[in-house]
Order: sequence, then C-alpha cells, then structure tokens
Amino acid sequence: MRILGLDYGERTIGVAVSDEKRVFAFGVEIIRRENESSIKKSIARLGEIIELYGTGTLVLGYPVKTDATASLRCEKTLEFKERLGRNFKKAEIILWDERYSTIGASRYLREANLKRSEQKEVIDKMAAVFILQGYLDSLHGK
Repeated sequence: MRILGLDYGERTIGVAVSDEKRVFAFGVEIIRRENESSIKKSIARLGEIIELYGTGTLVLGYPVKTDATASLRCEKTLEFKERLGRNFKKAEIILWDERYSTIGASRYLREANLKRSEQKEVIDKMAAVFILQGYLDSLHGK
C-alpha cells in the first residue's frame, strides 16, 4: 500500500505519494486555498487523492524548530492532524520532523536550474516529497 506525504502550510498543502514498494516518493500536487480557515475543499481533495492511490498512511510534516522545540506552526499542524483523523478514520497519521524539507527542496530546485518564479510553483510539492522520502528512508534503515 502506498503512503502519502503532506506539507501543510497556511495556504497550501503539498502532496507526495510513495511507490508500491515504499521506496521512492513522488510529487503529486499542491492543494491551494484562499486562507487557512477554508479547509473543507482541501480535505475533500485529499480524500480523492487517498482513494486514487489507495493510501492508508499519511505522513504529515511537523514543523519543529532547528533545536527540536515546537514552532508556532506546530499547533496548527496538530489541529490539521486531528481534522484528518476525524475525516479519514481508517488512516494512520504520522507526524514527521520536517525541519529541513523546504531547505532541501529549495536547494534541489535551484540545482535543477529552475527560475525563482518556477520554484515558487512547486516548492510545497517538493517539500512533501522530502518529508515522505525521509520517512521512507527510515523504514529501510537509511
């Protein structure tokens, strides 16, 4: 069964999915919303993605600070995790340290010679890939 990776932000949710063998993470899409409180459509879209890929596990990036203490975003992320749990009762939801996911994604996109405007279009999806890939690597002892 595939695993979904999520990078939850104020206005976007970056989404990634694993392959069937749970070795590699691939970007799926960025779910955009008007503001942080308009989450219903985002949850509905996540439901479609979960069904499409047959995922039972969601790995949600948890934005702790570099010293491993909770950031201001952690509370919002925990609220989102609870909402996911209420909407997807059968799904296992795992919080995953996302400290360096955006930095890694930014570096990767720069090295791919994407313009800054192009990077902005895909950064959240790439951050979800980095979050999920970190989790997948931990499953395989990497």
